[in-house]
Amino acid sequence: MLQKILSNKEKLGWSLLLILLLVLIRAFEETLFYDPFLEYFKTEYSQMAFPKINIFKLFFSLGMRFYLNSMISLLLLYVLFKDKEIIKFTAFLYMVLGSILMISFIFTLNFFGEENKMTLFYIRRFLIQPIFILLFIPAFYYQKQIKK
Repeated sequence: MLQKILSNKEKLGWSLLLILLLVLIRAFEETLFYDPFLEYFKTEYSQMAFPKINIFKLFFSLGMRFYLNSMISLLLLYVLFKDKEIIKFTAFLYMVLGSILMISFIFTLNFFGEENKMTLFYIRRFLIQPIFILLFIPAFYYQKQIKK
């Protein structure tokens, strides 16, 4: 195992750098992105009204954050697997899932917001966190093991 890790130093280095970029996006989220829900969901929000939001600014900010996380995740998958078919498939999944999540977020916010705070919370969580990469890496690793 140690020998395998040492032989893949470059892959390990790039992987750690990309993971660090994902961590930095999270660490500097308040300064990089417009999201009034960051502070809102840290409080006892169940009894509070939604904060004032600029819907276009929020939509753009969530979209940019999802895009950045997706691009870094795609690069991480490429570093790990070096398979362009996996990247194409995952990019398609990110486009579809991102579109569904963005539409769901805006729809829930505009039509069901106050009643469905938890739904909004979880949709937003999938948009702002690179959760899908936690599913894709083991799935593609398993797929590669099956093909051997």
